[in-house]
Amino acid sequence: MARIHNLGFPRIGAQRELKFAQEKHWKGALSHGELQALGAELRQQNWRRQSALDLVPVGDFAFYDQVLDASFLLGNVPARARAGEGEPLDAYFRVARGRAAGDTDGGVAAGEMTKWFDTNYHYIVPELSVETSFRLDASRLLAQLAEARKTGVAAKPVIIGPVTYLWLGKAKDGSDRLSLLPKLLPVYRELLATLAREGVDWVQIDEPALVTELSPVWQQAYKTAYEALKGAGSKLLLATYFGRLGENLELATSLPVDGIHLDAVSARGEVHALLSSLPEGRVLSLGVVSGRNIWKADLGKALDYLEPIAQQLGDRLWLAPSCSHLHVPVDLANEQKLDPELRSWLAFAQQKLEELQVLGKALNQCRAAVQEALNHNAAAIHSRRTSARVNNPRVQAAVQGLSSELGQRKSRYQARAAVQAKAFKLPQFPTTTIGSFPQTPEIRRARSEYRAGKLEEAQYELQMRAEIERAVREQEKLGLDVLVHGEAERNDMVEYFGEQLQGYAFSELGWVQSYGSRCVKPPILFGDISRPSPMTVGWTRYAQSLTQRPMKGMLTGPVTILNWSFVRDDQPRSASCYQLALAIREEVQDLEKAGVRVIQIDEAALREGLPLRRAEWQEYLKWAVDSFRIAANGVADETQIHTHMCYSEFNDIIESIAAMDADVITIETSRSDMELLDAFDRFEYPNEIGPGVYDIHSPNVPTEQQIVELMTKAAKKVPPQRLWVNPDCGLKTRNWDEVLPALQNMVSAAKRLRAQLA
Repeated sequence: MARIHNLGFPRIGAQRELKFAQEKHWKGALSHGELQALGAELRQQNWRRQSALDLVPVGDFAFYDQVLDASFLLGNVPARARAGEGEPLDAYFRVARGRAAGDTDGGVAAGEMTKWFDTNYHYIVPELSVETSFRLDASRLLAQLAEARKTGVAAKPVIIGPVTYLWLGKAKDGSDRLSLLPKLLPVYRELLATLAREGVDWVQIDEPALVTELSPVWQQAYKTAYEALKGAGSKLLLATYFGRLGENLELATSLPVDGIHLDAVSARGEVHALLSSLPEGRVLSLGVVSGRNIWKADLGKALDYLEPIAQQLGDRLWLAPSCSHLHVPVDLANEQKLDPELRSWLAFAQQKLEELQVLGKALNQCRAAVQEALNHNAAAIHSRRTSARVNNPRVQAAVQGLSSELGQRKSRYQARAAVQAKAFKLPQFPTTTIGSFPQTPEIRRARSEYRAGKLEEAQYELQMRAEIERAVREQEKLGLDVLVHGEAERNDMVEYFGEQLQGYAFSELGWVQSYGSRCVKPPILFGDISRPSPMTVGWTRYAQSLTQRPMKGMLTGPVTILNWSFVRDDQPRSASCYQLALAIREEVQDLEKAGVRVIQIDEAALREGLPLRRAEWQEYLKWAVDSFRIAANGVADETQIHTHMCYSEFNDIIESIAAMDADVITIETSRSDMELLDAFDRFEYPNEIGPGVYDIHSPNVPTEQQIVELMTKAAKKVPPQRLWVNPDCGLKTRNWDEVLPALQNMVSAAKRLRAQLA
């Protein structure tokens, strides 16, 4: 009989309980014990939700990040975190968030953060060097294992595999990460032996690096690692996800493990190749419902290809989601306001488990045993496929009529730069921010009351205008050169726009974790996209009326809106992106008509949409860059176009970044100590750039000297006359008490730089 299991479940709670508890704890309003108790309750809830499965994941819960958990499990804790100081979670959060300087020290720098493969989840990068050592600390995992057993579930511990762990890390001293493998493998052997002594039958060992293009030395590392782990303890299910194995398929099947998990949503074409090369007796786990999107699976179609496999493998066939459910909301049952027809097309984490159970029952008994569920599923699939709400012939015709001229500025950058310099008269090292200012409790309360109908539109607008004026006045007092309106009216940089575009829908509680306590509620892109009316012009025009300084219009770019949405899967992503580009282009042109001469189009998620295989990059980059250019380039030379990218390694796509032809690009560099600018050693980036100097994801306030040092490093890579000074990202998650001194230090640093490097 086919077995049903899960790779991981959302840890934030259906009501974001973990987020609110984390933030209270960081403010000192919740004790360590209370936070631990809340974590235990969330784990219990998750295990109860999964109790009908044959195997349930344990160790997928984290108070901040699963990769950071792996670092602590393996004893790879940066010395600056002082692991023996304070409560057990203190060192953990010091690495995750950093710590502001106190009376006796200079603070603790947060660990570097970057995107988890091609998702919008961020992980804390393992810090490695030639001196790195490892020591097992399985206390948290063993405690969770004991908790799970008390609930009666069949526990399957989940750990990150040794090769993927090193692949995710960064060697701060430039050393070879793989040179650490001989030190690391004994710790993994010890862990597997420990779990076996605890009676664990199966361990899920995640190796998603296997779906990337690996050099021969990394391929050999897999052979070395798993030969060393053979017979160490519990049986191993090697889990891959997010893509196809490609040339690594033979490697994966040759490893001495007891089972292999394949993402059969992303790599459906590899199922039979993997099946044919699967060694005798090996388990094949197929991820047959998407762990990354929220559309119902076509269960009938899935059964058509699963039934022959089930007959061949019997109980060696396991069914699972494609990847962990970390990337989808918890439970569709909480959504009471969604349109019923649209709701019938969706499945969140809880519903995906139910889909798996239907498939399992159909395979283990017969389709007739679940015929009613299959009929409901087929009706929903048909409804979505034929709905007139999904397809807009006018929008489709506009995309078909796209021409290359839409993506061209009137003049090249050098000519535009001269025109803009004359128009704006900005000083060298001009200062600005990325867009948002603190979202205070008052702002959130007003927005909530307005949405609930408790606050009249006129009153709401007055409150938002007061917040905009506050942001403008604070920026003027600080002496910033290019201002922003602060985005008080915006709940989220994607949702705000999606709410005003046709073809989008929104959940109430469809939250997913982005990093730590940061949760996002991705819009649901279900149909063709169009813009009925201007979305930002009124707020930006008002902000510009308050000051003589340049005011940036703030937009989210088409690629980021696409990548941070739950996107329809019934047409190519490129088609949806071009539709978004045309809608944003209309907004850009309306801003320009309203007198806004600086317009920022954020493409924070450009890189995360890259296919995991380099051979497929150019196809994606072609339509992604074209979409940005279509959105941005219908303006006069005097209008300065900015874009922003955060927490993305982009050195290997620098040519495509340059091809976007934004007048100014701002990027994250403070956590990486300006390492992201290494690309400019080999590539002369032609336009202006603002390397972020204020890590807004940490409570630390950077000093003037720290900012000067970072910008001095940047000036060695980029000519000073083309450098801007700005934070890494928007400031909505910080409070004014942190923001004002940080920005004051930033402005003071810019003045010093003008004197030193002019």
